[in-house]
Amino acid sequence: MTILLTGATGLVGARLLPRLLAAGHNCRALVRRGKTITPGADTAEGDLFNPASLAPALASVTAVIHLAAVFRTQDEALIWKSNLDGTQNLIKAVEAHAPQARFIFASTSNVYDKDQPQPARETDAVAPNAAYPASKIAAEQVLKESSLNWSILRFPFVYGDGDGHLEMIPVHAPTAKWHPAMRMSTIHHRDIATAMVMALDGTFDGQIINIADDLPASMLELALLGGGHLNGSEEPLTCPWQLQVDTTLARSLGFRPTVRTVYQAEQEGLL
Repeated sequence: MTILLTGATGLVGARLLPRLLAAGHNCRALVRRGKTITPGADTAEGDLFNPASLAPALASVTAVIHLAAVFRTQDEALIWKSNLDGTQNLIKAVEAHAPQARFIFASTSNVYDKDQPQPARETDAVAPNAAYPASKIAAEQVLKESSLNWSILRFPFVYGDGDGHLEMIPVHAPTAKWHPAMRMSTIHHRDIATAMVMALDGTFDGQIINIADDLPASMLELALLGGGHLNGSEEPLTCPWQLQVDTTLARSLGFRPTVRTVYQAEQEGLL
């Protein structure tokens, strides 16, 4: 199996790639000129905005993991160009040059209605309220309508391996209006790899899957684990399920997180 990985130099990709290599997978990273990657992986120069550059990268590829995305920017046009147009270009290229390849799309669980009455299931209606999740849903739809053998993994808050995400909770909480008692589903980078390996084996073919660990943690807990703090609130917690997902489907298919909680990650030095 030869895997083409996009976003290999990003926060998630740079942590996923060495784990895929350690699991024995032959990986090829799609990179722009001048980028370096984890030793042991092949590279293919290409640009998602330049469809003609993608054909050589797809030679003999049997699976594609599409991580590349734009998230932390106020430039909504760039978000849509990267996350929708770039994904469309890749899908068309795979259909043309590697039509039998399994296509695994990393999406986000931040797409569900914030007023949902329970942890979000994959069958619940989506109601993205920002450009990033909206662009991901649009890209999901393009993939579902393609001729490819696809799977879509919706990830919640990703953390660990020194990525700095926990440290940003106090920065984002005020503008996002996160209540300190609000609990959020999480996933460690190690279990991004756990889920991706299952997807590569075909476990999630043709399905949208919520991937998360065993225990959502409160915003206050996450901030403290990142060395920060959140002020208390006298306001009631009106949307307790806003950032929580139901993982019943993933578990029914055999997914078991190896880092079950953020506290396990802390105890094992994995933050």
